[in-house]
Amino acid sequence: MIAHTNLVGCRKEELDTPALLIDLPTMERNIDRMASTIIHEAGVNWRPHTKGMKSPALAHKLLDAGAIGVTCAKLGEAEVMAAGGVKDILIANQIVGPQKVARLVNLRKHADVMVAVDCEEHVEAIDRAAREKGVCVRLVIELNTGMDRAGVDPGEPALALARKIHGREGVQLAGLFTWESIALRIEDPEEKKQMIDDALTSVTDTAQKCRNEGMPIDVISCGGTGTYWISAFQPGITEIQAGGGIFCDVIYRHQYGVEHPYALTVLATVTSRPAPTRIICDAGRKTMSVGAADPDPIGISGVESVGMSAEHGTVKLTEPSETPRVGDKIEFVIGYSDVTVALHDEIYGIRDGIIETVWPLLGRGRLQ
Repeated sequence: MIAHTNLVGCRKEELDTPALLIDLPTMERNIDRMASTIIHEAGVNWRPHTKGMKSPALAHKLLDAGAIGVTCAKLGEAEVMAAGGVKDILIANQIVGPQKVARLVNLRKHADVMVAVDCEEHVEAIDRAAREKGVCVRLVIELNTGMDRAGVDPGEPALALARKIHGREGVQLAGLFTWESIALRIEDPEEKKQMIDDALTSVTDTAQKCRNEGMPIDVISCGGTGTYWISAFQPGITEIQAGGGIFCDVIYRHQYGVEHPYALTVLATVTSRPAPTRIICDAGRKTMSVGAADPDPIGISGVESVGMSAEHGTVKLTEPSETPRVGDKIEFVIGYSDVTVALHDEIYGIRDGIIETVWPLLGRGRLQ
């Protein structure tokens, strides 16, 4: 993977396409906004999720803004972050299998890593491997607060698992975490807040039950970009995981109610104009995420629809237009940033239309 650093100082229109762009001033404003809300107003820690940014260099910008560490979705991503100098890492996923557990224990030698568990099998495997290597791995119990993905139920089921962790040599109970995604698509602000409050109260109540039995709970982690401005103010929460809001995308804005400006775009080249109402470009499904939300072309009026095949994007217009012409560059706001970033090897940082930096996306493809 080669980052095209020789392009620094060029205009973005000089890039070969398709290319993934980040508008640096917009991203910086989004970072400042999230840091201000989470750290300064709510007074809790910020541990942004890096599953959507996949770059240690970007993670360090968030650390510079006050984040205490990062959240990762996969062990491989955590290894990339640690190698890039990020040392406080939560893996918000279960690590299963002897190969992965061995890697987790090895990672603990190089970083302060926490990992999610939701059953005794997770605990026993990590404890055994950690003891063999003379390390201790911090665990957070994942609670299911309505998402119905992974996670043990709050209350007694979580308390029973906490008892299985407490007192072991190779693992330490650090805390609890949840993802209150059940509230993401609720449009009514009061209803959304109530749903989040109910979900997170079940977590903080569980934490108190653990403490009542002499089990310290130092970490209560939650919150995504679609909930952070509410979740951060819930009593008892210690840290927020929201990270994708530094980019923002169509899903965040139109489905989750996130009022951040768009920073992430894809630059494409018009490759064909077979009809006055049809624009064909070189950015398709292998370049941009589709399905959950379609990309949105910037500066093109009268868009009827946007369609994607593997290597082509098709923009249909309601009225005939001679522009853009073959060879012109067009830009798309991203439908879903997490998947789109995973399709690219590098991201170009743009300021005032000029390429300022190129970041290799080192976490791309680290699915194991």
